[in-house]
Amino acid sequence: MRVLLSTFGSRGDVEPMAGLASALRARGAEAVVCAPPDPEFVALVSRAGAPLAPAFTPVRRWVADALANRPPMDLSQRAAGVLTAQFAAISAAAEGCDAILAAGLFPSTAAARCVAELRGVPYVYAAYCPVFLPSTHYRPLPFPGHPVPAEVTDNQVLWARNAEAMNAIFGTAFGALRAENGLPPVDNVRDHVFTDRPWLASDPVLSPWRPTPLREVVQTGAWVLPDDRPLPFALEAFLTAGPPPVYVGFGSMPMEALKAAARAAIEAARAHGRRVLLAHGWAEASLGDDRDDCFEIGEVNQQALFGRVAAVVHHGGAGTTTTAARAGAPQLVVPQIADQPYFAGRVAELGVGVAHDGPTPSVESLSVALHTVLAPETRARAAAVAAAMRPDGAAVAAERVLAVVGDGERLSP
Repeated sequence: MRVLLSTFGSRGDVEPMAGLASALRARGAEAVVCAPPDPEFVALVSRAGAPLAPAFTPVRRWVADALANRPPMDLSQRAAGVLTAQFAAISAAAEGCDAILAAGLFPSTAAARCVAELRGVPYVYAAYCPVFLPSTHYRPLPFPGHPVPAEVTDNQVLWARNAEAMNAIFGTAFGALRAENGLPPVDNVRDHVFTDRPWLASDPVLSPWRPTPLREVVQTGAWVLPDDRPLPFALEAFLTAGPPPVYVGFGSMPMEALKAAARAAIEAARAHGRRVLLAHGWAEASLGDDRDDCFEIGEVNQQALFGRVAAVVHHGGAGTTTTAARAGAPQLVVPQIADQPYFAGRVAELGVGVAHDGPTPSVESLSVALHTVLAPETRARAAAVAAAMRPDGAAVAAERVLAVVGDGERLSP
């Protein structure tokens, strides 16, 4: 059995697919991961023992071009480019596959849906956060040029408008691609791609799905790739040379402003007498001085590291939040975009840390937040939540994938 796992996005989009690929391989299935061919993702998928079928471009290059608007184009045009280019990449990767599971950037998942229909194989859509799926409990996230009106409080109405907005943004290119390939038109692009029973790859303690009449959702738990890599020798030496440090890192967020946010976090930690571990991340943050109370790191085994730090200061991505929560590490979340405010809110609601108010922190605001984050009761609560989280999300999803293929549910072109 051969399964294609398709995604286009940052590390938070790719690593869960590697986790699922590893779980599928453990059950005797062959998994192929179609993902951006950035070197870090090639290495990540290789650790899962799966081949990487390259997406149409490295995502860091694509993000840089999108932020700089190179070449100049609006959202619909840029989405159309991803759709058509990913359709070609996924079509090549899907050769010989018995099912396609897709997550990540919407135009990429829309392309995967079309490929599955043309090949007549089962298709599954997966999200990593509840707020991406229609629900009466959450307001949809806005698209540029399509704001979510504050005066409308009925979430069912807002999700209906969300479908209209997605038709406006993605519908023309999606319809053209389907027509070119002999596929019938669809009225609702979002719901066609999401399907009537999407999967939610998030932990039910950290980010539970609440039942809603708008969608039936299968929550599997988070897809985590086990990581047994040792920490670098120099990092081990720093960790053992003093008390647990505060970790500061903003992951796959390339915003220039996060360099200042990282420096503010360093000073806030120092104000509490704490040492600091600074992860460069895509923002390429740096210490700015050579004091021996701080240590800079690149990509490391966060599963091994987060259990040994005093707190994790981060952006609130699904992957970092889940890894920190599983490690029982108190968290200070400075959310920037998309699902990050949701995860910041969940950290605060669970009592395992603090959600910073807004994306632009100061030394003072972070110092005040760290007072709560570093309190013994916060660490105790974080340990209790970690013990309640389920460890088998990827295994659950792998079993479901095999069942989907075994049921022989096929998509008709």
